[in-house]
Formats: sequence, C-alpha cells, structure tokens
Amino acid sequence: MPEVMFAGPDGRLEGRYHHSDEPNAPLALVLHPHPLHGGTMNNRITYSMYRSFEKMGFSVMRYNSRGVGRSQGRYDGGIGEISDAAAALDWMQMVNPNSSTLWIAGYSFGAFVGMQLLMRRPEISGWISVAPPANDYDFGFLAPCPCGGLMIAGGRDEMAPEPGIRKLVDKLNTQKNVTVDYRIFDDADHIFAQQADQVSTALEDHVSTMLARRSLALAAD
Repeated sequence: MPEVMFAGPDGRLEGRYHHSDEPNAPLALVLHPHPLHGGTMNNRITYSMYRSFEKMGFSVMRYNSRGVGRSQGRYDGGIGEISDAAAALDWMQMVNPNSSTLWIAGYSFGAFVGMQLLMRRPEISGWISVAPPANDYDFGFLAPCPCGGLMIAGGRDEMAPEPGIRKLVDKLNTQKNVTVDYRIFDDADHIFAQQADQVSTALEDHVSTMLARRSLALAAD
C-alpha cells in the first residue's frame, strides 16, 4: 500500500493508496475518526474497511486529514475536513479517469464528513457509515439523500448512541429511492474493539450485493 502525498486546500495531505489490478476498477475513499480524539488513517476500523475494499478489487485510499500525522494544516471544525475529503477524491479520480463507480466509507466523525461529501459529489454511488455521531451533528442536510447505503451502530455505544442512529435511519428510509441497510452490533461500544471483522464482513456483504444488483440492472437495460 504505497504512501502518497497530494495537494489539499491547506497544504499537503498524507495518504495510503492501493491501485487495483483490474482496469477501471471501482473507487473507494475511507475517512478516519475525529482528529482531536486520536483519529488517524491507521485507526483499526478505518484500516479494516480499507482492506475490505482492497480485497474486493477496488482502488482505495485512506488518508490523514489536515494536522494529522504528516498532513499539513490544522483542525478546522469539520468544514476544512470536508474540503480535504474532496481533494482526496479529486486525486483518486485524476489517477482513475475512467472509473465509473465510487464509494465512500467513514467511521464516527469520518461518517459525518463522508455524508457531507456525498451531498456535494453526485458521482458517489454508495456509502458506509459506521457509528455516525447522530446526536452530536445535525444530519438534516441529507435531504434528499442521493442514494442508499450501509449504516452500522454499536448497541453499547455511548458516544454515538444507537437510538439516535436509528432515528436517522428511519428518517432516511422515508425518502424516495433510498434504502438504508441498518445493522446493529449489540456488544459493540464506540471503539468496536472486538468487532473489526464484523464491520468488514458487513461492508463486503453490502457492497457485493449492491454491485451485483446494479450489474443485473445494467444487463436488463
């Protein structure tokens, strides 16, 4: 997984990028938890999602947002971090100009950033949100949400309590053409210390199902 440095809005950003052997492979961008709470691209859940996409044949990147690791700049309350994510996406699309499928995956604060990016980039066709902080951030901007995705909650999560995430899921599921695949890991707290493999399995199951469904739809056309 080669190290890459690419231009961000507030200086260079550090990432790890795997380029698929498949021509025009689908793309995935993976976003880490809150930088002020120790979140980096090497976070266990972030890394597990990255490896899952790699295993499924995607070209995939994870990166450190501004002020984290060797990335330049400083924390910007979420606004600048959304711009960092957009810059990472720009870099991947520059390297993969003919890829037509793009997924975004985020954990905790990264889930919030990822869903913000989803609303700004219509080419994103699927998303994964693990423990989105639905009580701390207003997700009302998902109106309308452009597509369905996978949302994962921990039954023992006190930082992103399951009832708040369920409320968000229920709201999204009322929207036209949006179906959220909602999975609760009863024993998981916010760290998901024992559930990295479960997160990977859920991601691979959801993504493979959606890709197969789209392939069938294209074949039917």
